[in-house]
Amino acid sequence: MKGYVFHGPGQSAWEEVPDPAVKEPTDAIVRVGAVTICGTDLHILKGDVPEVRPGTVLGHEAVGEIVEVGSDVRTVRPGDRVLVSCISCCGRCRFCRDGMYGQCRGGGGWILGHLIDGTQAEYVRVPYADLSVHALPGAVESKDAVLLADIFPTSYEVGVLNGRVRPGDTVAVVGAGPIGLAAIATARLFAPERIVAVDLAAARLEAARRLGADAVADAAEDPEQLIADLTDGLGADVVIEAVGVPESFELCTRMVRPGGHVANIGVHGKPATLHLEDLWIKNVTITTGLVDTHSTPTLLRMAAAGRLPTAQLVTHTFPLDRMEEAYDVFSRAGDTGALKVVLGGRPHEEVAVRAA
Repeated sequence: MKGYVFHGPGQSAWEEVPDPAVKEPTDAIVRVGAVTICGTDLHILKGDVPEVRPGTVLGHEAVGEIVEVGSDVRTVRPGDRVLVSCISCCGRCRFCRDGMYGQCRGGGGWILGHLIDGTQAEYVRVPYADLSVHALPGAVESKDAVLLADIFPTSYEVGVLNGRVRPGDTVAVVGAGPIGLAAIATARLFAPERIVAVDLAAARLEAARRLGADAVADAAEDPEQLIADLTDGLGADVVIEAVGVPESFELCTRMVRPGGHVANIGVHGKPATLHLEDLWIKNVTITTGLVDTHSTPTLLRMAAAGRLPTAQLVTHTFPLDRMEEAYDVFSRAGDTGALKVVLGGRPHEEVAVRAA
């Protein structure tokens, strides 16, 4: 089969790789039908995630069809159409028992495209399949469902829930890429008074308006003053960081009100300065986090009911074998206008049996 392989910072290729095989009785093999590229994948290619070893197939989001399962798998079977979660969980360790699947110590957590081969391939091995894939209702299209593998649970859990968005809040979202846009869409579920999107790209700010932002601000034109003007100088109740660079994190800490919340979602590859000399007296709560995906079943039901604007985030589609072109388009989002790119066909169609 073919997969998109990381060979070191700045080096990657769509190339032949060995077919995955069942290694543990809890494994499933999934034929990938739709896959997407995450900003985290770009961080890996830049060298920001040193745990990823050269030779690893990238990707941690997919929709596909089960083609083989281990002897202990009970909840899915060959032929089932499933969502492959970005997080795998053993279900037995301390953190899994607390619903903190992203911190799994039993061989799970974020492992796909990180510690083991991932989803940007024709087939993928998914450990702990009973807990790490979700059966898909027929009403949810693959290009919509694949956005529920990572960006919607991440934005909802690490941004909106960790930030404790409440009715009547002023919410600022710094970064209007896919994660930030999904944070805007899911923050609206809690009826804040206003949502303000901050970004450098005009196209992304326009997308933020379409997805529910009440106001937008160019990051280069003093968004702190806009927030101050909108809140009588108090600051935002919740500020969500969705970029992952020191400047954006530090901006968030300047925009939050006393007693407010800063919810960091961005993947940081460099140190950021925490100005405790200013923050210690303000009762500010700062949260970080890796998504646990405990909300995925809820978000799937909402998507099936048409309550999530998933389709609005997909700007480009490609066949799976044009992975390198898709990466190029996604990495140049400022020029191409890319939000989410989706690759692949329709996993529920009848396919030939994989060669043994």
